[in-house]
Amino acid sequence: MTDTQHMGPAFLGVAESLKGRRWVGPSTEEDRLSAAMAQTTGLPAPVCRVLVQRGVTPDAADAYLTPTLRDLLPDPLSLRDMGAAAERFRLAAQRRERIAVFADYDVDGGASAALLMVWLRQMGHRATLYIPDRIDEGYGPNEPAMADLAARHDLIVCVDCGTLSHGPIAAAVGADVIVLDHHLGGETLPPALAVVNPNRQDESGDLGYLCAAGVVFLMLVEVNRQMRNAGASGPPLMDLLDLVALATVADVAPLTGVNRALVRQGLTVMARRDRVGLVALADVAGMDSAPSPYHLGFLLGPRVNAGGRIGKADMGAELLATDDPVRARLLALELDRLNTERRAIEAEVRDAALLQAEARGLDGPLVWAAADGWHPGVVGIVAARVKEATDRPAVVIGFDGDIGKGSGRSVAGVDLGAAIHRVAAEGLLIKGGGHKMAAGLTVTRANLEPAMARLAELLARQGAGAGGPRDLHVDGVLMPGAATADLLDQLDQAGPYGAGAPAPRFAFPDVKILFAKRVGANHLKVSFGDGLGARIDAIAFGAMDESWGQAIEAHGGARFHLAGRLEVNVWQGRRSVQLRLEDAARAG
Repeated sequence: MTDTQHMGPAFLGVAESLKGRRWVGPSTEEDRLSAAMAQTTGLPAPVCRVLVQRGVTPDAADAYLTPTLRDLLPDPLSLRDMGAAAERFRLAAQRRERIAVFADYDVDGGASAALLMVWLRQMGHRATLYIPDRIDEGYGPNEPAMADLAARHDLIVCVDCGTLSHGPIAAAVGADVIVLDHHLGGETLPPALAVVNPNRQDESGDLGYLCAAGVVFLMLVEVNRQMRNAGASGPPLMDLLDLVALATVADVAPLTGVNRALVRQGLTVMARRDRVGLVALADVAGMDSAPSPYHLGFLLGPRVNAGGRIGKADMGAELLATDDPVRARLLALELDRLNTERRAIEAEVRDAALLQAEARGLDGPLVWAAADGWHPGVVGIVAARVKEATDRPAVVIGFDGDIGKGSGRSVAGVDLGAAIHRVAAEGLLIKGGGHKMAAGLTVTRANLEPAMARLAELLARQGAGAGGPRDLHVDGVLMPGAATADLLDQLDQAGPYGAGAPAPRFAFPDVKILFAKRVGANHLKVSFGDGLGARIDAIAFGAMDESWGQAIEAHGGARFHLAGRLEVNVWQGRRSVQLRLEDAARAG
């Protein structure tokens, strides 16, 4: 839809909230299916709403709420070249051949490399880690590095990169090359021994939602199976799922299909605090509760990424792979310092990018910004911030001379990687590619405007920009007395929540503000109730920088509709339910 007038009545009558947003509620059909599921299964209505939105039927509800790898893990051999890749890697390990791991500099690349290095270490073997410098070498294999590695190694495993690296892989003379990747492939494959990638052109795409670490894990499953068939045993794989979970969440892979089971089990493994690198990083980041997708995506992931963004590229992977607690602590402290530095750089670029994007207009299918000197290590995370602020696919580009390097982030249902790949194939970009939710590109200054115009055209065909940019989707109404810890535990069973599977957002209608106070520099702490004795606390981060937070603080006894997501708040060892307040509207 190109405007909101055809979308039915605003939810709770909120056509314009205090943040200027229109609330959109569940459809009549969703209401009907949710009520029917609640009656059939006996599950709470809020849980049924989540299941209906995921397309789960009543007879499949139990299986969905208890996902297991046994039931959901695909056969690794369903991916092309998997058998050859696993066999070559297994033989290299058993023969003590010289192995190099060439990885991308982000969390997915670092976790993928760590998976291989930890597995090999448990086999009594070591591998060489190589991660290119973001600024000096750029993304993916390059010819000098691959030629040098090939001169000193028998096998090179490229993880989270390599699918489009025809020249660099051809330069690896004398070594076999295996590619384990998930980025969109081209019409031809590079001259590697094996290219395992669910997003190859000749794949079905059924597993296209996997991140690279998921692909690497599947290869290790097949390697262990081959070893069992030969009468040997490989290292335990379930203990590696904390790395897979971290990569899956940090790479914004959708939490659907087997990813749900991988992340859920991975969080359980992470909670045991067995991996010294993640323990050190969690402690430095101040994690004081059981790990959740939020912690992976917003506390751990950015710190692992910080080395590749503005520091030494291999620090994150080394942290994830090390078994030395002292080394882990030192790396975690340095990554935390770099992350603080990264945030300062990011804030400056973000503010400038948003101003430029607003001047260009936020109502189209693509929001973009470009300028000289923007650090290439932060353009991706700034693109994510712009996307979040506008609910549009966003691209942010930093120029150095005539060449701009940029990164993009997409919204659900819009394949940004495929669109950028096509613009590159048409010659408007020097290079470009990625996956559905994230992609990178390189462009000349002369082609910047036509490339962005063409990208916007392709994204519009996918429906980008069709909905109202300020719509707030609400999953249903909840009363304060119903927001219990038991309900939250049952909602957690329908998770984990993240990309492709957002946590439910509830509206609390016609409530009274019992307490409202600024906390910290710009946050708002609220307590509200329905007048019947039930009350619930809420936190609105950054709200006091905006008029809506100030309006709630100065409520004057007025009643409000409040909307947000439920979460557990842990304070001095006590668990309570809290609302992460996202929007509000005056009631009546």
